[in-house]
Amino acid sequence: MKLNNIHQSKTIDFYSANTDSELLIPYFPEGISAGFPSPAADFMDHSLDMNKELIENPASTFYGRVKGDSMKGAGIFDSDTMIIDKSLDVCDKDIVVCYIDGDFTVKEIKIENDACWLIPYNDKYKPIKVTKENDFIVWGVVTHTIRKHRQGNRKRAL
Repeated sequence: MKLNNIHQSKTIDFYSANTDSELLIPYFPEGISAGFPSPAADFMDHSLDMNKELIENPASTFYGRVKGDSMKGAGIFDSDTMIIDKSLDVCDKDIVVCYIDGDFTVKEIKIENDACWLIPYNDKYKPIKVTKENDFIVWGVVTHTIRKHRQGNRKRAL
């Protein structure tokens, strides 16, 4: 699957979601044993189309690559890929991608009567109060994050 870069900013790189092709991944419907391996796994013939599993509204979905650590407490890390749906209604406590005063950011949104807040998940950053004086728009709701599993030293002891 090729990603088409549609916008770069200092905090998020955006890509279009191409769902025209299938993205089939082998799938174990019975689960994967953390104990003894199952001999049935040798005969696995199930697969999932990751586009269909992860993207509910293809026409309004795009990807964003995270730059920074303001959401690490929420499990969203630098270089993670977010799947963002622009068609979803924003609800209190959603993780959203916003454009505020010339910059993009990903934060949890806290909605109040007179304002809303963008809440980081890292003590190094302060919440941002959004008022009518701000140039502000919610671009979309983060529905999933994808992270490469980064394993430490892969050398095996002899």
